[in-house]
Amino acid sequence: MELIVDIQKYLPSFTLEVAFRATQPEALGLLGSSGSGKSMTLRCIAGIETPDQGTIVLNNRVLYDSQKGINLPSRDRRVGYLFQHYALFPHLTVAENIAYGLRGQSQAAIARQVTEQLQRVQLAEFGNRYPPQLSGGQQQRVALARALAPEPEILLLDEPFSALDAHLRSELEKQLLKTLASYHGLTLFVSHNLEEAYRVCPQLLVLAEGQVMAAGPKQRIFDHPERLAVAQLTGCKNLSRLEQQGDYTLRALDWDCTLDTLEPLQLTHTHVGIRAHRFTFPTQPSQPNTQPAWLVWTSESPHRISLYLKLGSPPADLDDYHLQAEVFKDVWHRLKDRPQPWWVHLDPAQLLLLRP
Repeated sequence: MELIVDIQKYLPSFTLEVAFRATQPEALGLLGSSGSGKSMTLRCIAGIETPDQGTIVLNNRVLYDSQKGINLPSRDRRVGYLFQHYALFPHLTVAENIAYGLRGQSQAAIARQVTEQLQRVQLAEFGNRYPPQLSGGQQQRVALARALAPEPEILLLDEPFSALDAHLRSELEKQLLKTLASYHGLTLFVSHNLEEAYRVCPQLLVLAEGQVMAAGPKQRIFDHPERLAVAQLTGCKNLSRLEQQGDYTLRALDWDCTLDTLEPLQLTHTHVGIRAHRFTFPTQPSQPNTQPAWLVWTSESPHRISLYLKLGSPPADLDDYHLQAEVFKDVWHRLKDRPQPWWVHLDPAQLLLLRP
């Protein structure tokens, strides 16, 4: 299984220039903010939109080639597409929706495939209902069954959980992972949610303004984003402009502190970052990059506390902070009664050196 994409499409705010190869049986995640070109890339692969130039090749079949004048219609591409808002036909039953892409087969073959897909998404008793009679989660599963029914060579998932509440999103994510485990084609999964893409996809492609910023295994991209835009898109909450002071020393201009690095600094490095969960709070400044810090304010989530910290001197007001750290609540209970300033350690091995 292999998908090769190398396309350009001129859009009002930027030019989409996407080139990548997908060969893994696991899902490839397209991660980026709204308007970055993720959905447009899927639509070009599916044949819903036409690039201005380039090529799209799926399993050695040319779907699109601008120079050769090839542009297969959607129905001939063997592509399954799960739209963000499902796009079910409200006047057709669930079974008829799933059968829609199976026209041309025998009635027995269609009935067999519909039954199999309904069982796969755990809706075996819902074939005679209509989409308006279903919950949002059930509609999503019907849309997934419809996309898989023609046995496509590639499955395109465009923000499939965005319209669902948190509990339902979690349940359907597990359902999707089980369904994909028995699907033997390629899968592209579009999301702007890092944690969602990280759970579903072993490989990531990060897009910003129509450009591929990073591609590869998810952990490598998370640990070594290399570019400022990739660090931002992968959820890094602490970023500062830097001034190089030595091969392994920098001044973090927005944090007002000097830091040692593990990796050598390059002239192209313009920013330093550290992820919010990477801070530690020693009782003594016995390690490099240990700074005095004052707690400015906190915010709480079900499992963690976010600590907003000012380095070097007490804060003037609630907006006067440098860093955001996230700690589990058991750590917070050990920290909260310590006299201030606390010591906060920015591990040199956890610093992200970033290019623009």
